[in-house]
Amino acid sequence: MSVPDGLGETQSLAIRVTYKLEWQDGFGARGWKLDCTLDDPNVIATTAATGCQISTSVLVHDMLDHYISGFPLSGHRNEAMALIQLASRTGSDPRPDYAQMVDEDLMQGSVSGERLRSFLPPGFLKYLPDNSMSGKQVISALVDKLGQSALRTALIDRFFELGERGIPLAQASWRRHGLDYQLRNQFGQCLQKLLARVDKVIQERGCSYANGEFLLNNQSCQLHGVTPDVYRLKELVNRNHDSGSQQTL
Repeated sequence: MSVPDGLGETQSLAIRVTYKLEWQDGFGARGWKLDCTLDDPNVIATTAATGCQISTSVLVHDMLDHYISGFPLSGHRNEAMALIQLASRTGSDPRPDYAQMVDEDLMQGSVSGERLRSFLPPGFLKYLPDNSMSGKQVISALVDKLGQSALRTALIDRFFELGERGIPLAQASWRRHGLDYQLRNQFGQCLQKLLARVDKVIQERGCSYANGEFLLNNQSCQLHGVTPDVYRLKELVNRNHDSGSQQTL
């Protein structure tokens, strides 16, 4: 959704988010979720915390590499494409994540979002004459034919192949939203700063619930919301300084 940002700038892409101290979703995590994922039982809430090698949080990954790029948060194929976006934005290596999904899911005969057969490299189908085979039976047949190590390597390569196929799709999605694809790193840093600022206040105040709306255009990122106090925060895109914030935190 594109909306006026209220401060005299161009139309902005709006991404709504919700915070809870503890989500009653089976995981019980503290943190934020995109509102478009609130009905998805597989999405776990995330905080502003970043990884050792990546300077932006999982929520920023969800916004930039999934939502704006046009890839839903669920499904192995979508994650393959989103992780390539993350890699090109931050310089991270998607191989460990691909390998983990292969070991924990695909090698166990499970794939999310589609049938295992459709996710496999097309050349593997000749080894699977029986279309009614279960996922575990499929993997067992492929291990017998190729060997476990070779199959694992091929599946990791398949993740890379599918991920790279998503690059033109992501570029087109960013254009549709009116956002500069080449500024993804700058967008990530702006969003991370905004999230860290509001998450710090939420923790200090012990808030159990909050909501907000990120507003993105090629000049700035903003975060407006309620914690329950009204707040308005802003960071400029592609600048060495920020413009300050308007807030009542």
